[in-house]
Amino acid sequence: MSEATFAAVDLGASSGRVMAGRVGPGTLELDEVRRFPNRPVRVNGTLHWDILGLYRNVLDGLRAVPSGLTSVGIDSWAVDYGLLDAGGTLLRNPVHYRDARTEGVLDRVRAEVGDDVLYQASGVQFLPFNTIYQLAADDLTGASMLLLVPDLLAYWLTGEIGAERTNASTTGLLDVRTGAWSRDLITRLGLPARIFPPLRDPGDAIGTLRKDVADETGHPSLQVTAVGSHDTASAVAAVPAETGRFAYISCGTWSLVGVELDAPVLTEASREANFTNEGGVDGTVRYLRNVMGLWLLQESLRAWGSPDLPALLSEAARAPGLRSLIDPDDPEFLPPGDMPARIAAHCRRRGFPEPAGPAATVRCVLDSLALAHRAALRQAAALSGAGIEVVHLVGGGSRNDLLCRLTADAAGLPVVAGPVEATALGNVLAQARAHGVVGGLADSRALVAATQPLRRYVPSGGGARWDEAAARLGLERRRVR
Repeated sequence: MSEATFAAVDLGASSGRVMAGRVGPGTLELDEVRRFPNRPVRVNGTLHWDILGLYRNVLDGLRAVPSGLTSVGIDSWAVDYGLLDAGGTLLRNPVHYRDARTEGVLDRVRAEVGDDVLYQASGVQFLPFNTIYQLAADDLTGASMLLLVPDLLAYWLTGEIGAERTNASTTGLLDVRTGAWSRDLITRLGLPARIFPPLRDPGDAIGTLRKDVADETGHPSLQVTAVGSHDTASAVAAVPAETGRFAYISCGTWSLVGVELDAPVLTEASREANFTNEGGVDGTVRYLRNVMGLWLLQESLRAWGSPDLPALLSEAARAPGLRSLIDPDDPEFLPPGDMPARIAAHCRRRGFPEPAGPAATVRCVLDSLALAHRAALRQAAALSGAGIEVVHLVGGGSRNDLLCRLTADAAGLPVVAGPVEATALGNVLAQARAHGVVGGLADSRALVAATQPLRRYVPSGGGARWDEAAARLGLERRRVR
C-alpha cells in the first residue's frame, strides 16, 4: 500500500479530537476533523468522566471523516477505567483520577504489600491515582470486566474485549518483566482475576465496526487498529529523534519526562526517585517521571476568567525570573480549584516571595516547570545510564515559546520543540505500520522529522543562576513520598 488515510481518536484530559492522517512515501499530513472539550462531571461528591459524551463525539468525528479510511485507532490518558457487568453493560461512569476517593489508599497498599514488592513487580512509580489504588478503593460488586478508557471505546465500536499493553503498563498491575498481568499483585490485593482482559499490542487488529456503528458513521467494514493507546506512548513514538541519545518531554496537562530504553530499571535508587517503567511501542520502555505540567497554568487561567494567554506569556517573559518558585508535584496542586491562591500559599510556606499578579504567577509556574524538567532529565540519565544530547519537547507545550526556552536554559541542553500533535501522529503512524505503509519505528520518526515543523532552542547561558535556583528548590534531591 503506497498511501492511505487513517483516523486518530486522541483523547486528552481536557479535550479530545478526531484527526485524519494521510501517510505515504515522504507524506505525513494531519487534518483536524473534530475537536471537543472533555469536561468532568461531579455527581454526589464524586468526580466522573462524561464517557458517553466522549463516545458521542467520537462517533460524530468519524461521521465527519470522508470515506476511504483504512482504519481508526484510539488513544487517551492513562489509569482510568470502566467496569462492565456480565452482559457487557457499563456499570457506572468512570471515576476521574483527580477524585478524592484514593486519599490514603496508596499508603495503605504500600504498607500491606511493601514498596519493594510493588515496584519489582510493576516498575511503576507511586502515584495516588494509579489504577491499582483506584481498584483498591472501588466497589467491584457486579464487575465482570475492567476496560481502560481507549479499550472501552474500542469495545463499543467493535464488540471486542481486550487491553492494549502500553496503557495496561500504567496500571501498576502489569508484570514489567513479562508484559503479562501480575497474578501475584492481583492475588495480594484480593482483586478478582476475571476482570482483567486479554492483552494486545500496538498494530494488532481489534476488529471491524459493529453494523450499527458502521451505519451511523458511514464507514462499513472499517477496521479498528490497536495503537499505543496510552497517549504518551503514541507521542514518544512520534518523537523526531535522529539519534538514540535523546530525552523527551511530552508536555500538556502533564509533563512526562524521560528516556527510551530496551529494559526496565528496577534499582532501589530508581524506586526512591519515583521513576516509572511504562511500555512503549515495539517493546521499548518509557523510563520517566510524571511532572504536574501545564495543569498549573490551565487551572490558573480558569481562575482568572480565561484571559488573553499570548499577552500574559509575553508579560511573563519580561518578568524577573527565578524569583518565586514552587514544587509542581506537591499533592496540593493535584485537585481542581483556585490554583493562584495555592501557588501563593506554597511560595509563602517555602520562603519565596508571593507572585504579584497573573504575569508573575505564570513566570513562577514556567520557571518551576523548567526546573522540574531539568531535575527529571538529570535523574533519568543518572539512573538509567542513558546519554542525552538533545531534548525533544512534544505536545501542546511545544507551542509555549517561553517554556521551551526556559527548559533549554535550565537543562543546559538543546530543546527541539514539536510536533504539537505528536500523539495523533504516533497514533496514525502505528496504524500505517500495521498496514504496510511505513517501516519500523526509526522510519516513522524520520518521516516526522522530514515533514513536521520543528523549532530548536539552544541554551543561552546563566547556568549558575539555574544551579542556585535548583538547590534552593531541592527537586534534584527528591525521594518517593
